[in-house]
Order: sequence, then C-alpha cells, then structure tokens
Amino acid sequence: MLITFLSDFGVTDDFVGTCRGVIKRIASEAEVIDITHGIPPQGVLQGALVLANTIPYMPIGVHLAVVDPGVGTDRRALGLRARNGRLYVGPDNGLLVPSAEKEGGIEAAHQLVNPEYQLDVISATFHGRDIFAPAAAHLACGVGLDRLGPALDPASLVRLDIPEPEVGRQRIRATVLYVDRFGNVQLNLARRDLEAVGFVPGTRLELVFPLERYYAITARTFADARPGDLILYEDSYGNIALALRGGDAASMLKARPGVELRLGAADE
Repeated sequence: MLITFLSDFGVTDDFVGTCRGVIKRIASEAEVIDITHGIPPQGVLQGALVLANTIPYMPIGVHLAVVDPGVGTDRRALGLRARNGRLYVGPDNGLLVPSAEKEGGIEAAHQLVNPEYQLDVISATFHGRDIFAPAAAHLACGVGLDRLGPALDPASLVRLDIPEPEVGRQRIRATVLYVDRFGNVQLNLARRDLEAVGFVPGTRLELVFPLERYYAITARTFADARPGDLILYEDSYGNIALALRGGDAASMLKARPGVELRLGAADE
C-alpha cells in the first residue's frame, strides 16, 4: 500500500501535513513517499516534468500530484490508471498525463465526483485535502477506480503544450523548461538533437539569449569543465541541461521557464 506525493505546497505551511493526515485517517497502513513539494507555485509544466522523470524509480502504487492553479473552477478532478497498473490522482490540467503516457499509456480515466470518497465539506481552495488525498487513500486501500466517478475518454484530458526544439543544420533553437535548486537549467532537448547538429562532448558553443551571449562547453560530467565554466550536459534523467560548474547557471543566465535561446558552434 504505497502513495507517492508531489505538489507545489512547499514545506513551511501546513498543507502537506494536512494532506498526509487525511491519507492516514483513511489508509492508516499506507506508506507515503514525498517526491517533492518544491515545484514552483502553479508550475504545472514543471510538476509534470518532475513527475514523469521520477515515477519510473518509484514502486507501482498510487501517485498523488497536486499543482492546481485552477482549483475552484470547472477543471475536473481525475483518477487515471496506466497500462502498467500505476494509479494517478490529481487535477485535469495536464499534470498527470506525461507520466501516465510514459508508463505505457492511459488505460482508464475517471472523474472524481463520488462524495463517498471525499471529505464531507469541500473547500473551494483546497481540493488537495478534500478530494485528491481521500481519493488516493481509498485507491491505496483497494477501492476500484470506477467507484470514484464516471469514466472519461482519455482523449478529452487536458494536455500540456510542451515546446518542441527547432533543430537546424548548425543551430538549435531551444526553450528553458525547468530550473532546479542548484540553478541547473533543463532544456527541451535530448541527446539526439545534439547529435543531429554534431554537438559532441568537447564542442565549444555559443548560447544566444534574448539580451546576452554566453559560451559553454558540451561535456559528459561536471569534472570535464573548469570551475566557473558553463557546460551543456545530459542530466541523470536523460534531459539536456545547462550548468555552471561550482555556481548557479540560472542566475547568471537570467534563465527561467519559457525563455528561448539559440545554440550554435562557437567561432574559434
């Protein structure tokens, strides 16, 4: 009986603890693994990326994710089942879909509307406590997903618009997707994109941001660069990212999600 939990609630307020308390009152033997509660506030895309990156390393169970800027609107509350048996609970705003599709695809989707599996009073601003946490707990106890509400067509679920890179002969136009607490900057690139342009380890690159230009080296590890050097590397989840050895790349580059940049081989 396992529940993973991801949110943008942070750890200084009572939100996470309250949700965990609701879970334990329903499923007292459930083990709860906190993936993170440090998703940027209302950062649905960033939450979806972290969920999709981390779930393959989690035991199969119930995966509760709450990054919900649409709470209190007509956005739907969802329960999903992936083809490999994982169950997901969260808002219908695109947060759950990338992970569920990565885990074999969505086998079933249901709207969470059955009051039997919610708290008695539903706040307009805290569905994490009143709808999502109870649903996750009941699923962990073996309640069937179909009992939580009517079936939905998976094709009707909200999907995120994840920007695609533009890969040319000599240059790539990329977009910043996520910045972690170390200041590493995840881009919407994969190794195949770098290989298509010939950016192999050791290639010196020019990075063109909206207001500034920088130089970086394509590297396999942080140790391949000198302290203070910018590197372009493949991170532990297979994503291409920028880092500043011994520093904070995001602060130096003024990089934030949504910022575009061009990458090209630097003139020697």
